[in-house]
Amino acid sequence: MSGTAQHERDPVLSKIGSGLKKRTELALEDDFLRKAVAFTTDKLKTGRLKAMDDFGDWETWRERGRAIREHVVSHLDYYLTQFSDNVAKAGGHVHFCRSGEDAVRAFLDIANKAEAKLVAKGKSMVSEEIHLNERLEQIGIEAVETDLGEYILQLAKETPSHLIIPAIHKNKRQIADLFSDHAGEPFPAETRPLADYARRKLRSIFLEADIGLTGCNFGIAESGTITLVSNEGNGRMVSTIPKIHVVVMGMERLVPTFADVEVMLNLLARSATGQKLTTYTSFITGPRREGDLDGPEELHVLVLDNGRSSQLGDPQFQEVLHCIRCAACLNVCPVYRHVGGHTYGSVYSGPIGAVLTPLLQQDYQEAGQLAYASSLCGACYEACPVKIPLHDMLVQLRHRKVKLKMTPAAERLAFKTYATAFGSVTLYRMANKAAYWMQRPLLKGGAIRRAPGPLAGWTQSRFLPMKPKRSFRERWAELQRELADAPPSANATAPADAARKEERP
Repeated sequence: MSGTAQHERDPVLSKIGSGLKKRTELALEDDFLRKAVAFTTDKLKTGRLKAMDDFGDWETWRERGRAIREHVVSHLDYYLTQFSDNVAKAGGHVHFCRSGEDAVRAFLDIANKAEAKLVAKGKSMVSEEIHLNERLEQIGIEAVETDLGEYILQLAKETPSHLIIPAIHKNKRQIADLFSDHAGEPFPAETRPLADYARRKLRSIFLEADIGLTGCNFGIAESGTITLVSNEGNGRMVSTIPKIHVVVMGMERLVPTFADVEVMLNLLARSATGQKLTTYTSFITGPRREGDLDGPEELHVLVLDNGRSSQLGDPQFQEVLHCIRCAACLNVCPVYRHVGGHTYGSVYSGPIGAVLTPLLQQDYQEAGQLAYASSLCGACYEACPVKIPLHDMLVQLRHRKVKLKMTPAAERLAFKTYATAFGSVTLYRMANKAAYWMQRPLLKGGAIRRAPGPLAGWTQSRFLPMKPKRSFRERWAELQRELADAPPSANATAPADAARKEERP
């Protein structure tokens, strides 16, 4: 699908570029948001570092994880076929969906045949990606999020702000107000009564739902098994109580064997929350069989492409499909930690979202602006359990946007002038001289505290130091001349003496 067509279809995407600056400003003004996000990401980051140290030889495990993901993505056609065949052998049904619209239609076909009116949802970022809840609401099917964080956001009519902790930006007082409005009775801002209320409300949803929907952390190709990890019991309730279980998974979320999934689960839990293993790890192979005490009568797996296959074979971006959605990159990103997830205007936030969103949407004009929401510090790569070079990909996305001439004409002219000046020694020196005199009207207290034009954003939170009258090269050349003219006996101390005498401009 073309970038323009996708832009018109997706109301979230339409706000990514035009609203990015405004959302950033609002986030930076929200002291509570910044403190809440920083507190939780610090806690997650500390837990990850401790888990890494306790586990031992973390780099070897990272390399094993990277190798597994690289092998699967490089042979994705083979493993998708194997996985699909084994799901069918186990009694399940696989639906290959080229686009998000195809996935929605496949789900609606299943729901219509079952005459479904209520869907109990486990946590699924892919269902957020295809805006499934909105489509179900349009045709009168109620979809209820049963993950506590997602349930809170559904009541607030908001999207997730973090890949694994969707309500990272909410405090207990805000949640109590939401529950009070929903229940029509006051709730204290205390964890236990709030959790008890959610538990009571969701229990009936589990029992009455016609369809249970979940995501998929890993599909195991050798057996057609769905792997789900969760720290809440809702995942097992959603996947076992309703008569129909629908799994929505990205096409790349496969591993070849159970031995491989053991590696990935070790990396995922430690990288995401610092746990040795998540509280609930479920392996689901097919629907209920004769003699089983629970489980659905039907199992459907919706395998979603939605732009993923476009990255296959791309030497710059294929590795983005290695992602296991642990959110470790979000927790160390200095940009995410200051502005939170909603600033990105996309289902996927943080460094992985800044890369993944424009690639999936094939939109470098609007979504491509997310590539600039990064300091390129490389912390995301150091934290990634499968060693995805996100910082390099962000640079490549910026390069692609420039090559497509999607940057402002003034910016292209500025960088062309910059390249010309830096390509000539004479022009470079002249520019340095001119810069000293041009800065003078802007100086205040020895620094530029309010820069003009496109530099204004830089000086909103910092200042530009004054450019000295003489450059380092000029001062160095003068020092060398002084050393050459000095008597031999003075050469040993001349550099230090000259440095002390040199006055700072």
